[in-house]
Amino acid sequence: MSTGMNVVWLNGRLLPAEEARIDPADRGFTLGDGLFETIRVSGGTARHLDRHLARLADGAALLGLPLPHGAAALADAAEALIAAEDGAEGVLRVTLTRGTGARGVLPPADAVPTLLMTLAPAPPPGGPVEAVIARTTRRNEHSPLSRVKSLNYLDSILARQEAATRGAGEALLLNSAGRLAESSVANLFIVRGGRLLTPPVAEGALPGIRRALILERGDAEEAPVSVDELLGAEEAFLTNSLGLRPLLRVDGQAIGAGTVGAVTAARLKGIAAE
Repeated sequence: MSTGMNVVWLNGRLLPAEEARIDPADRGFTLGDGLFETIRVSGGTARHLDRHLARLADGAALLGLPLPHGAAALADAAEALIAAEDGAEGVLRVTLTRGTGARGVLPPADAVPTLLMTLAPAPPPGGPVEAVIARTTRRNEHSPLSRVKSLNYLDSILARQEAATRGAGEALLLNSAGRLAESSVANLFIVRGGRLLTPPVAEGALPGIRRALILERGDAEEAPVSVDELLGAEEAFLTNSLGLRPLLRVDGQAIGAGTVGAVTAARLKGIAAE
């Protein structure tokens, strides 16, 4: 299957995609020891790149993972890759691993990281979605990994597989306390009693970039969200760096009127300007 990629940026160099190689002993491949960022490219610009790179740096510091290039160098690399791919619209992915290592869990003291940047075609716009609440797995809000974009996405994969078998397009993940954390790939917002609410990071929500932008406007707030509060909400939607999707039904039950509400519609209009 074609990835639609012609050129990649790997460890400081632009290369034809077919020439790029990752060492079989790379810990990102063998252990999921690494991080990634997914960034929307619009009008030839990587949107909110500074925020993504700051989150990548924070995650690397948490994992004790060396970051081999500074933000300015990575911004230049992103610009060069977008130009090489003629990528006016697309999805930029930055993948950072600890690099190669001997067998075993303990990282090498002299790790030499692998840093890969790719640009994929933009997906079609996501429309309204129906979701289920995952039964197979939960989000561990006590783990520091709930706050970083780790290469280990198996909980999200299990949840999305479950959603597919149950005829839904997305899965919502509960935390260990039984409250809502997020979806398999997005943050959750609900409108309830005229208030726009999203689960706190302490509840297991990833500190999403678009989530932060909405909170910084001052018209949304963090609050724990129960299943009953979601099902009784007037509106709900999901956000990630690639966009916003109205959430219309959960476990077969309509959220509000089961249509795109006014708050959600206003947010959708604002996406292009971000």
